[in-house]
Amino acid sequence: AVESAKGKYAHMLFNELFEDYSNALRPVEDTDKVLNVTLQITLSQIKDMDERNQILSAYLWIRQSWYDAYLRWDKDKYDGLDSIRIPSNLVWRPDIVLYNKADDDFSEPVNTNVVLRYDGKITWDAPAITKSSCVVDVSYFPFDSQQCNLTFGSWTYNGNQVDLINSLDSGDLSDFVEDVEWEIHGMPAVKNVITYGCCSEPYPDVTFTLILKRKSSFYIFNLLLPCILISFLAPLGFYLPADSGEKVSLGVTVLLALTVFQLMVAEIMPPSENVPLIGKYYIATMTMITASTALTIIIMNLHHCGSEAKPVPQWAKVVILDYMSKIFFVYDVGENCTSPKREKEEECRLEGDDGCQRKHKEVRSPLSTRNDDCNLKEKLNGNWNKSYGVHGENVRETVNCCSCYKMLIKNIEYIANCVRDHKANRAKGIEWKKVAKVMDRFFMWIFFIMVFFMSVLIIGKAA
Repeated sequence: AVESAKGKYAHMLFNELFEDYSNALRPVEDTDKVLNVTLQITLSQIKDMDERNQILSAYLWIRQSWYDAYLRWDKDKYDGLDSIRIPSNLVWRPDIVLYNKADDDFSEPVNTNVVLRYDGKITWDAPAITKSSCVVDVSYFPFDSQQCNLTFGSWTYNGNQVDLINSLDSGDLSDFVEDVEWEIHGMPAVKNVITYGCCSEPYPDVTFTLILKRKSSFYIFNLLLPCILISFLAPLGFYLPADSGEKVSLGVTVLLALTVFQLMVAEIMPPSENVPLIGKYYIATMTMITASTALTIIIMNLHHCGSEAKPVPQWAKVVILDYMSKIFFVYDVGENCTSPKREKEEECRLEGDDGCQRKHKEVRSPLSTRNDDCNLKEKLNGNWNKSYGVHGENVRETVNCCSCYKMLIKNIEYIANCVRDHKANRAKGIEWKKVAKVMDRFFMWIFFIMVFFMSVLIIGKAA
């Protein structure tokens, strides 16, 4: 019975209120009086942040409240009925719009019900999915913070007709659904009164600044960490043996891999002059890999210097072969970490002292052996002639024999000179190979230090 009584009074109240009511005019008794509209924004969810097009999509609850001078009643006359809920299109509504809207759809707000109180206060809660323009600064991507403004104001009424009042000093974040990519660090609200050049009247607006901090874990594991691991492969190209034929291929492969990651970042970021931090890291790494590939080509040319090349300069022998080779622990080409002297001592120790001395005694020059044989022949022939008085024919045979030995000695000397020249040319090539190996080790450590400091620098930016 009570509910039916209230329903009866509600119908009676509705008919009486809207009998002569018009929602086309501003509901004030005096046209010179300002109508105050209280605005409150509740952020429910961030639907999308399009960095490339610089558009923020958000799900908001917009609450507006004002007093209508023509929608009042005495609640005692209507059985204590203090409020009713009616469609919003029946009452006058302020034309509060989002100034920086970036949506193609200019549809009307959602026609939700309004709450009408007996003192004329109207409260209108309407959900809205807004797309607003946001200036995105990607200089420190993926460790960046963004500030996106949501500016609300009346489209046709000036400040002398409709004035906006902040309900709170900031947007309401109590019902915010946590986003997987962004953290909310606040939503302060500021009222601005702007006088445009076209009009002398002031136009108030309320600007809500949404402070966002990007969660960078996704980009660290999918864009940054693979780049760091790939960049550490570039210095290892110097450690790869020159005879393998894969030094240049490794540098080119690493460069192509980084180019793919660079294109992925370029598709996400807006085409602005501000290069993101991760893009700078990619460019620096690609420049370093390009330089390492060029140096690898130069070093391979040094490695493949043959016998026709010039000897290693004296300063290079002193600086590179004597000092730098010891600093970077570079041994002769083909050597192990054990020195050759130590290996010879080990062989002598294993074979015994007698065997080692016998080897050194057996290693004699064939030229000196032939000379001793010829002298021995001459001595024997001389003694034979003195003792037995050999005839002239025997003497000529002996001379012919010595001339044969001399010709043989000349041939052996020629062969020995050829072998000596071959060894000298081979030693020249070995020296150039050792120079190339020392330079490989030198640039390997230089590029390792560069990659390390570049990685520490970008991680420091993140902190």
